[in-house]
This record gives sequence, structure tokens and C-alpha cells, in this order.
Amino acid sequence: MAQSSQPMDPEGPTGKLCSWIDSVQLSDIPESVQIRAKYLILDGIGCALVGAHLPWSEKAVNVFLDIETPGQCALFGWDKKISPLTAALLNSTFIQGFELDDWHSEAPLHSNSILLPALFASFPVLKSPVSGPQFLLSYLVGLETGPRVGNALHGSYILTQGWHSGAVFGPSASAAAVSKLFDLNAAQVEDALGIACTQACGLMSAQFESEVKRMQHGFPSRNGLMAALLARGGYIGIKKVYEREFGGFLDMFSKGNGNDPQFKIDELTAGLGSVWKTENVKLKPYSAMAATHPTIDCIRNLQEQDKEKMQDLDNIESITLEMGDVSYSHGGFEVQRPLTSVGAQMSCMYVAVTQMVDKEVMPQQFRQDMLDRDVTWGLVEKMKCKLNKEWKGFEQQAELKFKDGTTIQAHVVSTRGVDPELSNGEIVEKYRGLMKGVIDDETRDEIERLCLGLDGCDDMMKLCELLGGVTKNPIA
Repeated sequence: MAQSSQPMDPEGPTGKLCSWIDSVQLSDIPESVQIRAKYLILDGIGCALVGAHLPWSEKAVNVFLDIETPGQCALFGWDKKISPLTAALLNSTFIQGFELDDWHSEAPLHSNSILLPALFASFPVLKSPVSGPQFLLSYLVGLETGPRVGNALHGSYILTQGWHSGAVFGPSASAAAVSKLFDLNAAQVEDALGIACTQACGLMSAQFESEVKRMQHGFPSRNGLMAALLARGGYIGIKKVYEREFGGFLDMFSKGNGNDPQFKIDELTAGLGSVWKTENVKLKPYSAMAATHPTIDCIRNLQEQDKEKMQDLDNIESITLEMGDVSYSHGGFEVQRPLTSVGAQMSCMYVAVTQMVDKEVMPQQFRQDMLDRDVTWGLVEKMKCKLNKEWKGFEQQAELKFKDGTTIQAHVVSTRGVDPELSNGEIVEKYRGLMKGVIDDETRDEIERLCLGLDGCDDMMKLCELLGGVTKNPIA
């Protein structure tokens, strides 16, 4: 008896999502969304090449090279090839390697580190070349799926509960994207999502001293790829995985959250095919966790408003950072010396003083020698973070008191990269800036040309091969 090509309950939330993933075509997606997606891909690739030879990236690669035989999948920034699942894991680790990558403003996840590694690692599995339009459509399916799953769990709220949101929402995104690339039918997509969701997890305590924070989006990238591979081979996954009452994805990850409703299952399919979540993918101008960006903006504003006072760091008596719940729980923790680069990039306190001292927050600020500067820690000791329960989103304020009795303040309700978001031109500028000293100009330009010209690409292996050369460590 032939298996059905339809999901178990086509009218249920899971079934509707699976049917859309199966049926959507590139022509259904507005041209503006498609164009933006190409620039998002370029940004993700730039982040990967920057991250490929950071110390924690090399450590992870060497572990797997010691235990695996050579495979068919390129490691970005290396002259090595490895198995598909490990390539997805490690290439994701590179993209997330330095807090430079994208994030979603509604449901926090870093889509490029989930989608690009899984899709590139799929190429050797397929019998025929993957065209640029095929790749772009599959990527967009992932961009649309991940935030919808996240919004069903109240978006950023899950961060306040100690879950690493992207590692929870991400397996669905990866499985959806690869399922589309594999041309799975709606029933197979349901299997893939069911297999992916049972692998979802991520502890936000990774943000302190661990290196595993860099890898935690690699788990959903790898696991979503594995889920789609299993579904492609006929392996049966959890049916109706999002709405199941006992052990269902949304029910389990929302238990005890105190929200009413506990989860918002309608968000899974709200506006599907007409409201484009891709439009809320944001790109970072700073090399730090997104919730720290309004902190940096506050300090930047003060530096522009009162340049003379902000240069007199010795005259500062105290610094107070006031912020809402998400930023406070995610980045408002107290930091102590010595600090790892992970902890530094997650800390509102640390990035604030970094902006004060260096007037920028980019990869070079997180070299080991930069993490232990007396001038930085002297300012950290004068700082405290304060919770404002009334503030939502990215609203923050910085107040500096000086020994001469004066006080200056800066207040933001959003952050650069969100409002205003980076333009396509600024994304190209960021990419070119990141590539300085990492790859040669000729390779840089060819990668840019292929990413922005995906419509005319007949074989994505051309781009993949460019990503496989050896890159340099930007913080060496």
C-alpha cells in the first residue's frame, strides 16, 4: 500500500505548514523579499569566513578531523572536506563564531547559521546540480518557518526562561529548508519536522564561560539536515508535532511559563504566504549579541553629543545601564575578570566600556589581550545594570555621572540594524570590511557576484568551491 503524500491532518497547524512548504514556489514570493534574501546570504557567508579560523572554531574542527575520514562536504575557510552532518555543525559554528550574524526581531534565532550550512551540506546527497533559484527558494522556506515556530512560543520570552531560543526554534527551520531542497512531499515534510523537533534544545547558560555557545545553532542545522535525510529515506517522524497535547513541541517548551495562552499555535500559520517573516531578519553592525546593541547605541550617542566629556574616562564616577526584561536577563549580568570572548560579547556592561574605550565593537576588540585591559575593567567596576519592567523590546538608557557633579544621559527605543535596519548597500560594505585580511580581493568579489546573482547561477557548487579555500584569523 502506497503511503499518502498528505500530512496526517491537512487542516491542522502542522499540516497547513507542511502543505505550504511542499507547494510554495519562488514566483509566490515578492521580488523585494527575494532580493533581500540574497544580501542576507552574502552576510552569512562573510560571517562564516571570518569565523572559520577563530581559536574555538579550529579546536572544534580538529576534534572532528581526528575522528572522521574525509568526506564530500567543504568546510568553509578550510581546504578540508568532511561528512554532511559534521559539515553542517562546523560551518554553523563558524557563522556564529563571532556574534556578527543575523537575528530575527520577533523570534530570536540566527537563521544563516542554521540554514546555509544545512543547505550547502545537502549538495553531495543530490544527484543533480542545485541551481541558484532552487537554493534561494529553500533558504526562504527556512527563513519563514523558524520565526513562526518561535512566535508560537511567545518569541523572545523563551530567552527569559533560560532557553537558547535559536536552538529551540532552529531544527524546524533547517528541516523545512532541506525538505524543500529535497522536494519532499507534505507527508515527508511532516516526518522531517517531527524528527527535527524531538532534537530541539539549548541552554542559555552557554553564554557565560563556555565555547559551546558558538556551536548551539550548529545542533539544529545538523539535526534538521539529518531529519530531512531520514524523512527522504522513508523514516517516520512525529505526526502533528506542534499541536500534540501529550509531548507535543509547543506544549513541552511552554510548560510553566505562566502565559495565557500558554502557547500561540495560530502564529504557526498566521499570514502564511502573504506576511513575510524574512522582512524581520536583522543584521548586526556590531560584533556582539543583539540585546547589547542598544547599549552600544546609547554610548555612541553620548560620544556624538558630548565628545569632550566622553574622552575624559578618568572623570567618570558611575555608569548605570537601564533596560527591559529581555536585555536584562540576556545581557545584564555582572561580569568578572578574567572574561572569555563569549561572555564579553554577551555582556551589556562589557560592550559599553569597549565602545567607550575603542569607539567600536568589532572582532578585534575581543582578542585575548584586549579582554584583560586595566582601563576596561576600571570602567566595568563603576557600572551597574538596572531592570525596568515597563520597557519592552530594545528600549535602553545609559546614565553617566562624573566626578565634577555633572550627569549625561542617552536613551534609545530601538537599535541600529533594526530601526533603521542596514540597507543592502550597507550589507555589502560590512561584507567587504569583514573580508579585509581574511580572503583575497578577487575571491571576495566573485563570492559577492555569485550571491547577488543567484538568479543566473546554474550550479551552486561554484559558490561552494569558493568557500572552501583557507582563510585567515582576523583576531590572530
